[in-house]
Amino acid sequence: MRDLSRLLRPKSIAVIGGGAWCDQIIHQCQKIGFQGDVWMVHPKGIALRGVQSVPTITDLPGVPDAVFVGVNRHLSIELIGQLSAMGAGGAVCFASGFSEAVAEDSTGHDLQSQLVAVAGDMPILGPNCYGFINALNNALLWPDQHGCAPVDRGVAILTQSSNIAINLTMQQRALPIAYTVACGNMAQTSQAQIALALLDDPRVTAIGLHIEGFGDTAEWFELSQKAYAKGVPLVALKVGKSDQAQHATISHTASLAGSDAGAQALLRRLGIARVHDLPTFLETLKLLHCNGPLDAKTLSSVSCSGGEASLAADTAHGGSMSFPALTNDQKKSLKRALGPMVALSNPLDYNTYIWRDAQAMTDAWLPMAAPHIGLTLLIVDYPHTDASDWVCATEAAIAVRAQSGRPVAVVATLPELMPLDVARTLMAAGVTPINGLSEAIAAAEIAANMCAPSDAPPLPAGDDRDGAVITEFEAKCALADVGVTVPRNATGLSSAADLAQPFAVKGMGIAHKSELGAVKLNVVHADLKPVIATLPGTSILIEEMVQGAVAEMLIGVVRDPAHGFVLTLGAGGVLTELLQDTVSLLVPASISDVKTALTRLKTHKLLTGFRGKPAADIDALTTAIMAVQAYVVAHVDTISEVEINPMMCTPDAAIAADALIRKCPERT
Repeated sequence: MRDLSRLLRPKSIAVIGGGAWCDQIIHQCQKIGFQGDVWMVHPKGIALRGVQSVPTITDLPGVPDAVFVGVNRHLSIELIGQLSAMGAGGAVCFASGFSEAVAEDSTGHDLQSQLVAVAGDMPILGPNCYGFINALNNALLWPDQHGCAPVDRGVAILTQSSNIAINLTMQQRALPIAYTVACGNMAQTSQAQIALALLDDPRVTAIGLHIEGFGDTAEWFELSQKAYAKGVPLVALKVGKSDQAQHATISHTASLAGSDAGAQALLRRLGIARVHDLPTFLETLKLLHCNGPLDAKTLSSVSCSGGEASLAADTAHGGSMSFPALTNDQKKSLKRALGPMVALSNPLDYNTYIWRDAQAMTDAWLPMAAPHIGLTLLIVDYPHTDASDWVCATEAAIAVRAQSGRPVAVVATLPELMPLDVARTLMAAGVTPINGLSEAIAAAEIAANMCAPSDAPPLPAGDDRDGAVITEFEAKCALADVGVTVPRNATGLSSAADLAQPFAVKGMGIAHKSELGAVKLNVVHADLKPVIATLPGTSILIEEMVQGAVAEMLIGVVRDPAHGFVLTLGAGGVLTELLQDTVSLLVPASISDVKTALTRLKTHKLLTGFRGKPAADIDALTTAIMAVQAYVVAHVDTISEVEINPMMCTPDAAIAADALIRKCPERT
């Protein structure tokens, strides 16, 4: 880890170059109130905004902590080498045309390698990078407008897109942003490394990560461990559903467990919450900034409209958050505050009898913020015409938060009905202002479901190396050696005499056997020879058919070079494509992880006995899953895919009816 403290919290800043971008750096430093030295390097001796340039780096009055290199890509390499040699704290490389350039042009990749080499131990952000804003120390290297303002504490936002970074700083939602960092190409300093450095600042309350790709998963594992130890929640907006893990189509696992499934599995392994849109990203960070993770998956909703109460209930329906029925103590307190005319329930419609009376509103709302409630939602839409009569709601919300000590949010059903000045007043008092009812429920669900990261790092997959598919017979022999139960079988007529009919007869040596008519079921001894004569393939496999299955499952592992080995569990057999009912984990997964994952499947109802049917032997299924994983771990250098589909789950066994193993060349 390079030391990023001088770069991100500089006492002196240097700008190399001229033009609008460099002018904007100096302007933004002055505007935000940077108290350190600002220097400029330009060979023509120009001045910008009162800052006189020196002709070369060696002419600077001191060694700068943070440097914005705003020149072309070739000159950037030369200058960053000079900065490293003089002991500068770090640099932002603004130039483009490096690894993000057209794929057919190797020049950009070569230049990026040169850039990293000359930087040495000096940290650099980029290239193709805007830089950073530190609103805690009023310091920045940022060549454009932004919406950040000085704060005493707040969240950090890291993005792989400078434009998205600008847009996020322009939010009008009262979210205090302590740091904004654009990561650029991450030629040397990765997003995880930047986040690790920001964790050393105790003023950072949560970290939001806009992620296009992970890179070194070991760094992300280190980040998750450090963040959890410091109590700083991590939230990710992961984009980019690449096809890295979907190029192989011979197994269901490869098509179902694509790169995004790997990303989701990695985030879950790391204990990093995931959002899917920018509004929820911001509102979740806001909720975490005020409260940290919620301690219960329960909600109270308070509004003066039955329609809003219904909207709140419907919005949460189908998720993990619930509106528990009122307790007797809550009912007693509400009756005292509201009288006999109000029907008491959660969500609560308190009507408008007490409107404009802040104390009465506090008395009515306070019972809803009970100790067993994870978050109390006070639904208030402030009009943009005249909101003077709504001051009572703001005062009551603040009082409820202060008196209950519980997480409280004031929620506008429409984002534009939460005025910025009101939001700031609420935030200052520890009440979370949330712009949008849907965003409020989504943020609450994320904050209530945050979990600790796994203690075991994910198994790195390395590069993508496909190889040959071994026969089903060979695959089953290999899996049987690690404890997977397989049907009794034979590879020829003569050796099938001792098998119990009916049989499954298969042609081997081809992919997609079922689609090619290479699988025949319910075959009896008398029909074996004519059936075998019709099968395509290079050899045959005769198996005893599994009887009495209550569910068919899929167990698969694919090598995903972006995230590690992805273990996928789901509905198997003919239901695989129809239901696409799957859950993915990273290898290695614990037995507890596997059992929890199985409960997230719709198919779990079949495994536990559906409508009077017998239950499957889940312990046997779990044992088989762990055996498949053990096989992958033992052959990590030579395995590309492993799949059992279907795994026939009976009341007393789990038997692999079909198996596939794709190997890859050993590393040299």
